Amino acid sequence: MLLSGALLPALAALLAIALGAAALLKGWQGWLDLERMRIDAGPNRAGRSEVGELRERVRRLERIALGLE
Repeated sequence: MLLSGALLPALAALLAIALGAAALLKGWQGWLDLERMRIDAGPNRAGRSEVGELRERVRRLERIALGLE
């Protein structure tokens, strides 16, 4: 019989590796698509306003630490 002994487990392992590789490739392509959409959307405006607020809070805390407020 052709599919006997070690040949059947070897073919099953090869098939499992091929299916796993295909699934990983599909996931990788999906992740790349998400990153492209994120990059195409441009900079995050909410993030910039948060940074500005944090900078103002730091300035205020520095003034408090210097005794100016």
